[in-house]
Amino acid sequence: MNIFDLYLDKIIILIKKLNKDGSLEIPESLKGINVDIPPSNFDCDISTNVAMVLSKANKKSPIDIANTLIDLIKNEDEKIETISVAKPGFINIKFKTIYWNNFIKNVNQNYKDFGVNIKEKKQKYLVEFVSANPTGPLHVGHCRGAILGDVISNILIFNKHDVSKEYYVNDYGNQIINFTKSVFFRIREILFNEKFPIENSDLYPGDYLVDIAKNIIESNKVLKFDKFEDVSKELTLLSVSESLKLIKNNLANLGIVHDKFTSETDIVLNNEVQKAIDKLKDKKLVYSGKIEAPKGEDDQNWVEREQLLFKSTDFGDDKDRALQKSDKSWTYFASDVAYHDNKLDRNYDTLINILGADHAGYIKRITSVVEALSGDKKKLICKVSQLVKLIKDGKPFKMSKRKGDYITVEDLIAEVGRDATRFIMLNRSSDVELDFDFTKVKEKSKDNPLYYVQYCYARISSVFRHVDLNIENDLNINDYEFEYTGDEIKILKKIAEWPKCIEAASLRLEPHRIPVYLYELSSEFHSYWNMGKDDPSKRFINEQKKISNDKLVFLKVISNVIKSGMDIVGVDTPQKM
Repeated sequence: MNIFDLYLDKIIILIKKLNKDGSLEIPESLKGINVDIPPSNFDCDISTNVAMVLSKANKKSPIDIANTLIDLIKNEDEKIETISVAKPGFINIKFKTIYWNNFIKNVNQNYKDFGVNIKEKKQKYLVEFVSANPTGPLHVGHCRGAILGDVISNILIFNKHDVSKEYYVNDYGNQIINFTKSVFFRIREILFNEKFPIENSDLYPGDYLVDIAKNIIESNKVLKFDKFEDVSKELTLLSVSESLKLIKNNLANLGIVHDKFTSETDIVLNNEVQKAIDKLKDKKLVYSGKIEAPKGEDDQNWVEREQLLFKSTDFGDDKDRALQKSDKSWTYFASDVAYHDNKLDRNYDTLINILGADHAGYIKRITSVVEALSGDKKKLICKVSQLVKLIKDGKPFKMSKRKGDYITVEDLIAEVGRDATRFIMLNRSSDVELDFDFTKVKEKSKDNPLYYVQYCYARISSVFRHVDLNIENDLNINDYEFEYTGDEIKILKKIAEWPKCIEAASLRLEPHRIPVYLYELSSEFHSYWNMGKDDPSKRFINEQKKISNDKLVFLKVISNVIKSGMDIVGVDTPQKM
């Protein structure tokens, strides 16, 4: 039940009726009309800007139009208590108590779908996220993007879209050759006591390679490791496989499971790169040319070479992009072109890529090529996950680097747990840097948003336990003739904002809105709970050790929204803390 959409529909029906009667002009598009949450200093429940949108077409001031509409709107709805006009022309509506009775009844009886945007056209999405090189365990730099992609997917799934979660395995090229050589040297170290060439900066020095090497030795008794060239092909497959096991385990510990892992090697060996380039050639978007030196590069050291180039500038990029190197091997970008062509061939309505901060400059070229291949400017949406700063006791926090030259996801989860990792990583918009404060994450206070939300659910659960009810069971109430107070209606108004939160999070792909909303709702609830210390009417358990139906259903709808939101974020709602 989205009260904002319901009243928007009522208002549009009314003004169309007035237009038909000849008493009101309406513009060609009514998309600018909205029903929204009014500022807290206004004593009303919803507000609409309809008068301001109609002002120009009717050549009247918004105030005059608003004053004409308010009586007509009130006459259409007996549940409106007061309706007023505020400058520069907002119409503010306050409901009678009976309205909130009907609202809480509807929310309680339809809690599984409460918040779902029924108006939003249902689509088929492919969300690609993480896609870290398969050369070792995930580190903290991957963590925020992984959670961002997972929760965006969860929001879209909650909103009844068809969503596939995908990981692109970059298992082709020099980095994989160097990774495989690193495993080879670790195997030689184990089998023949040869010193690992730590001075070689191209190699991967992490201790995790020792475990990978041991697993390969144990599972492949017949393989000989005398010469790298003799074993490189099979060892590459084994090394990548072992690394992916580590990555999948890291993701599972974060609560993330991908539907599909797509291999770059498969894309290349299936000749998909050439097929994608041929499509661009058919569109006259590929040519042989030379690229100027990148900005900041010494022109004297830059060698201009004839290369195969994609006309990225035709789509707003700052320069055309190389598809083939001078030795005729494909560039990394060419493989990406083929991979995105592969995605397009699978007939998704929308592609979403979650990129790390270091890949932000890559967005224009990849969106350009997707537009070129699909003819659709909005086919690919890229979301950037900015950097995370780890802080403890007000200082940058350095954890164990046992796994290599970085802090792993495994380290982070061991330090604070999965729930805190997921919730706090989402607590700010992904396009700004995030301070992950270990001290605050472990506090049992209002300053720890995860604790504050979970404590809200636990408090409500304690009331249900006290009256021998299971908070997870449906609550069947027949009579909804309640008299909610202003303090209770304030929380019901916050509950009414949940569909609007989901709508914005889904349409804008901004999952941070979910934990922010849950914290605000929990804050409202804790404030009400604390009122009970001085005011017996605010207490949920009365002197007879019972709870009234109005307070029971009131608690139930709050708990359902908390549970629904925490499920989307992917964290637990404990009944005891």
